[in-house]
Amino acid sequence: MTQRSFKYRFYPTSEQETLLRMTMGCARLVYNRALAARTEAWYEKSERVGYEKTSTMLTSWKKQEDLQFLNHVSSVPLQQGLRHLQTAFSNFFAGRAKYPNFKKKRNGGNAEFTKAAFKWKDRKVFLAKCSQPLAIRWSRQLPLCAEPSTITVKLSPNGRWTVSILVDVEIETLPKSLNLVGVDLGISSLVALSTGEKIANPKGFKVKKAKLRKAQKTLSRKHQRSNNRHKARVKVAKVHAQISDARNDFLHKLTTRLVRENQLIAVEDLSVKNMVKNRKLALSISDASWSELVRQLEYKCDWYGRTFVKIDRWFPSSKRCGHCGHIVDKLPLNIREWDCPKCGTHHDRDINASKNILAAGLAVSVCGANVRPDSLKVKGQLRKTPGGKKQKPNP
Repeated sequence: MTQRSFKYRFYPTSEQETLLRMTMGCARLVYNRALAARTEAWYEKSERVGYEKTSTMLTSWKKQEDLQFLNHVSSVPLQQGLRHLQTAFSNFFAGRAKYPNFKKKRNGGNAEFTKAAFKWKDRKVFLAKCSQPLAIRWSRQLPLCAEPSTITVKLSPNGRWTVSILVDVEIETLPKSLNLVGVDLGISSLVALSTGEKIANPKGFKVKKAKLRKAQKTLSRKHQRSNNRHKARVKVAKVHAQISDARNDFLHKLTTRLVRENQLIAVEDLSVKNMVKNRKLALSISDASWSELVRQLEYKCDWYGRTFVKIDRWFPSSKRCGHCGHIVDKLPLNIREWDCPKCGTHHDRDINASKNILAAGLAVSVCGANVRPDSLKVKGQLRKTPGGKKQKPNP
C-alpha cells in the first residue's frame, strides 16, 4: 500500500469560508507564537523546546482572555501546526533545510485535519464544526474503498481553495518494457533522450513575462494597505498560478510518458541549488524546474516498478566521446556540436551526453560501478591524491 494524495478544487459557502479562514488564522498564530518561543528560549537560555512543551503552551494560550478565539475552531489543525514546526526544526538540525520562517497572511494558509476532525460519509467530506459537506469538484474519482487518513485545506494567494485527500492505495506495477533511456537536462531543450529525441522547453515564465510585468507595475503604484493594492496583489498571484499550473501540467505529462515507455531511466544528479547562483542562467534554470522533473521521475518509477538511476554529477557526460571514450579538455556551453579529436565522430552535445548517461546508468544498475571520473589512473602521468600531493602512477 502506498500513500497518495489527490488534490481537488472546492467552493466553500460563506459560513465555511469564514470558519476556514478563522481556522487558518489561528493555526498561523499558534505556529508563529511557538516559533518565537522556541527561538527566544534558545538565544536567551540555550534551551531546546520540543513539541510537548509547545503543546503545553497552546493549552495555556487558550486560557488567556485575549486568545479565547482559539477555542472557537478545531484543535486538530492547531496541533498539526505544532507538529509541522517540530518537523521543520528536525530538518534544520539535520542540515536538510534552513531555519523556519514565520508564516504570513498574504501567502494564503492551510489547515490539516486528521481522522478525529473530519467525517467521510457517502464520499462526502464533513470538516469539524461544519454542518455542510465541502462542495468539491471531483475532477477525478478516488479509488474504490479508499478511506482518507488526512485532509488538508489550502487557500492560495490567488484566492483558490483546494483540498488534498491522503489515502492508502495499491498501485499496480506496469508491464515490463525492453526500452532503456538516458535523460540529459537542458535549457533550450528541456530533455534530450538517448533515443535521439529532443523535447523543447515550453518556458512558461517567458510566455507570461509581459503579462506579469504589467500586473506587477500596476501593483507598485497602489497605496500600501489599500483595498486596491489587495486586488492588484491577487492579480499578480493569479499570473504566477498560471505559470506554475502550466509548468506542472507539462512536467507531469512528460514524466508519466517516460515512465510508461521505459524500464530504466538514468539521469544526472545535478546540484541545482548551486547552479542557480549563476545570475546569467538562474532564471532559465528555475523556469526549467529540473529538480521537480527529477523528483517526479523518482517517485513514479518507485510506484510503477521501474528502475531509476542517478549518475554522479562529476561524470563528464558531455565531454566524453560516446564512440571511443575520449574526454576532451574543454567544452564551453556555446558549442552544441563537436567532433572527437581521436576518432573523428561528430556529436550532438546533448544527445551524446544522454547516451553516456545511459551507459553509466547501466553500469551502476548492473554492477554498482563507480562512474566518477578517476584522475588517479591516468597512465604515464603523475597522479594527484586527495591531499594534493603528486605521486607516480601505478605500474
